Amino acid sequence: MTDLRIRRQRAAALLVMLAPLACAADVADAVNSVRARGCEGRPGGTAPLRTSATLDEVARQLAAGAPLGVALQRAHYHAVSSFSVSVSGVPPGGDVARILAQQFCQQSTNPAFREIGVARRGADVRLAFAEPFSPPTRQDAAAISRRVLQLTNTARAQSRRCGLLAFAAAPPLNLNATLERAALAYAQELASHGYMDHTGRDGSSPAQRVTRSGYRWRETGENLASGIMTPDEVVAGWLGSPHHCANLMDPAFTEVGVGFGVNARDERGVYWAMEFGRPP
Repeated sequence: MTDLRIRRQRAAALLVMLAPLACAADVADAVNSVRARGCEGRPGGTAPLRTSATLDEVARQLAAGAPLGVALQRAHYHAVSSFSVSVSGVPPGGDVARILAQQFCQQSTNPAFREIGVARRGADVRLAFAEPFSPPTRQDAAAISRRVLQLTNTARAQSRRCGLLAFAAAPPLNLNATLERAALAYAQELASHGYMDHTGRDGSSPAQRVTRSGYRWRETGENLASGIMTPDEVVAGWLGSPHHCANLMDPAFTEVGVGFGVNARDERGVYWAMEFGRPP
C-alpha cells in the first residue's frame, strides 16, 4: 500500500498596496466580518478567528522582515497551515472589510484558519493567519478509534469505487484490542522518528508487526497517514486514495485496530496507523 500524506501547504507572503485601513486592533474584527458575510461568491458563516498573542509575535517578526516560516519558528508557533499578508501605506480610517473582501477573500474566509495575529510598524500592517497545530490527545484515543470505526463501517455499508476497482457493500468491522496495540505501537514509532513507510525501520512488514503483537490472522493489511488532525479527515483521506480505500472496503477483513502518535517537533505532527485483520 502507498502512504497517505495529506498536509496543507503554507502559502507564501503577499505584498500589496491598499487603501487606508483602520488601526491594527480593528483588523481582526474586519476579517471576522468578512468571514461572517462571505465574499466573491463564497458563503458566509465561517467561524470567527481568535486573536493570538503568539501570532501577534509572528506578525511582528514579519514586520521586521522575517519570512513566514522563520517568523513561525522564532515565535514557537506550530501551524498546520498559515498565510501572511503585508499591507503598505495604512493611515487611520477606511473600509477595511471591503478591502479585505476584494483583495483577500480566499484567505480571509478560509475555514481552516482559526487564529490571527496583527502587527503595525509605521504605516505598514502585517497579518498572520494560521491553522494551529491541535493534535488529538491520548485521553480521546478510545473515542477516536470508535469514530474511525463508525466512519469506516458507514463507508462499507454502501458500494463504491476505489480507483478502478468496484466494491460491493461489505459487512462491518469490529475493533480488536490486539490490532489496536499493534496500530498504536507503529504509529508512535513513526511519530517518534518522523518516519513514514509501511516497511518499519527494523525492516519489518505490516504482517510481521501484526504477528509480533500476538494477533493470529488469515488476512491482514495496513493503512497509514500523517499530517491529519481528526478521525473524520483521516477516513476521508483514505477513502479518497484508491489503495487505502480498497483496504477499507475489503470484505476479507473482519477486524481492525486504530492508533495515532504525536510529535509536536515534527512538521507532519500526527501519524496514524490502521491495522486490518481476519482471524483463522
